[in-house]
Amino acid sequence: MSTIHDLPAPLAHRIPDACRRLGIGRSSLYELIRTGEVRTIKIGSRTLIPEAELQNVIDSRLQVAA
Repeated sequence: MSTIHDLPAPLAHRIPDACRRLGIGRSSLYELIRTGEVRTIKIGSRTLIPEAELQNVIDSRLQVAA
């Protein structure tokens, strides 16, 4: 019997999940998307943000802070 903890992390996130992952609000995430700092993909009607894009946001902010 498998549990949710056995599942691999998702490769892409819906907007609310991406906000939680980054610890930011919807408006902030949409601003990052609008400026091109975060790229999205569409699958059907869903807008998804690849996990790598979220990591890129963190990495780029760390470089600026250094």
